[in-house]
Amino acid sequence: MVGAIAIYEVTTTWLREGIEGLTRVAQPTDPRALEREAIRVLREVATEFSFPASVAKKKNEAKRDTVSKADSATAAILTDTVDVSRGDIISWAYKPRQHADAFAAHLIWLSTAPLLPGRGYLLKAGAQTIGAMVTELRYRIDAETFEHLAAKVLHLHEIGFVNIATTEPIDFDPYEDNRETNRFSLIDRHTNATLGAGMIRFGLRRAANTYFQLFEVTKSARARLNGQKPALLWFTGLSGAGKSTIANDLEKKLHALGKRTFVLDGDNVRHGLNRDLGFTEADRVENIRRVAEVGKLFVEAGLITIVAFISPFRSEREMARQLVGPDEFIEIFVDTPLEVCEQRDPKGLYKKARSGELPNFTGLDSPYEAPPDAEMTVDALNYSAEDLADRIIHFMQQRGMLS
Repeated sequence: MVGAIAIYEVTTTWLREGIEGLTRVAQPTDPRALEREAIRVLREVATEFSFPASVAKKKNEAKRDTVSKADSATAAILTDTVDVSRGDIISWAYKPRQHADAFAAHLIWLSTAPLLPGRGYLLKAGAQTIGAMVTELRYRIDAETFEHLAAKVLHLHEIGFVNIATTEPIDFDPYEDNRETNRFSLIDRHTNATLGAGMIRFGLRRAANTYFQLFEVTKSARARLNGQKPALLWFTGLSGAGKSTIANDLEKKLHALGKRTFVLDGDNVRHGLNRDLGFTEADRVENIRRVAEVGKLFVEAGLITIVAFISPFRSEREMARQLVGPDEFIEIFVDTPLEVCEQRDPKGLYKKARSGELPNFTGLDSPYEAPPDAEMTVDALNYSAEDLADRIIHFMQQRGMLS
């Protein structure tokens, strides 16, 4: 909360636009011409995010040569008490900024690892850094012809038009109104590397037309009725590692203890909810995103939910953890060596993958990212599934998840 008189730094450009009535810069009406202009600006934005140090140095050198009034800072005096935080942007009352947690944007991809819709990233816009996800890649744009091309992923230096959802609403101006306050970058959650840069075109109606409906029977009430603490136990490991076998023994033991459980198994879910997905990287990301959301609902229902999925990518497992919170999430890495899994080959999948019948097979021609800091790592090579299930139950008891 700021006092009756507060001073903020704002650019004189903003003040001048306010005085002049925020005259909109004329934009081309032809869709291709508009896209051509957007791509030109987008490349400038990408340069800023890709080379922030050199850009900052260049700007500082320019300021030493000549001080531009448009780039200088001034003080604004607010006569009313307002509730703001550092990084908030002031706008004119007659022209408020858009406020949404879903929007359409042009995006240029800056990473050698492809953009995968459904994967969780961090979005930085101004002083805000929040969770975000590209929910849909609407099309890729040919940078020479501006033709719209169908695409499931974006690769290095490719440009696309996407839908993005954020974990909380952000304020922005559409590209046509202000080219400075609609810029953002997408950042890797683990390395903090800048992966992409974009410009918001317009907000999506989802943010304005959907609300969380509150019900009086809560997760806590359901958990009390069930006599247990809900949790999401996430088994990950290579195909043939023993995930489903251990999950089956664990559920039997929990059931014998009077606990209410449900198992989400990779193969079973692909027969129904995810039957439309293949095994490309993008489809695998979407596969885990859906299962994580379902797992969250089951935890809300007060159940001990057991997920047995290869879930090869660290980003998606981290997304699942964040959905339910660290106190209710246990990642269990079934650490069985690839050669052992291939020797077992209970479903004959490795044999098919080696013969070329199953492309993009995890561990062979598609990567598996082993968790570096799972809550539990279990050895299914030297211990039986029943013994490992007992160990997991003991771990849950130690964490107060079982009474």
